Amino acid sequence: MHNRIDKQIDELVGAFIDPILVVPGGWGDTLPDWIKSQITLERLAQQMKVLKGEKPTGTDAEACAYLYTASLTAPMDHDWTEIYLYVAGKMAARGKNAQIPDDIKVDSLRDDQMRDLQELKDWIYQRRLKHRQERRRVEKAQALAEAEAKAPEQLKLGV
Repeated sequence: MHNRIDKQIDELVGAFIDPILVVPGGWGDTLPDWIKSQITLERLAQQMKVLKGEKPTGTDAEACAYLYTASLTAPMDHDWTEIYLYVAGKMAARGKNAQIPDDIKVDSLRDDQMRDLQELKDWIYQRRLKHRQERRRVEKAQALAEAEAKAPEQLKLGV
């Protein structure tokens, strides 16, 4: 029971502090603020779904941010462009910060495109989890090193 609660707390904290994954190339700094806040909100909503038994995964907003930077880094093929326009359209429908013109709006995806989108979201989640585990490992190592450095002082050994 204790381990499950620790994991839930870890996931909840991760919703706020996990990095937003972007395609390397320098475009991550251009993400609009509204999508950053939408990512946090969707991560929290996803965590509520996980508590109800759903499999943890990345969110539409995270996929949108990743594909946004991908589209600025290199041309995307037709399927990924449609996937990007689909998730961007979902983001636009949820907020008032962006609009997708009707002539490029994508309301639905084929099964193979939905599978690709889900695989991307699963990959994003796994990368977030890996980053969180690595950050935790580094923090533990730093705490241990600091504790060892202070040990003689704490014991008043004067070493």
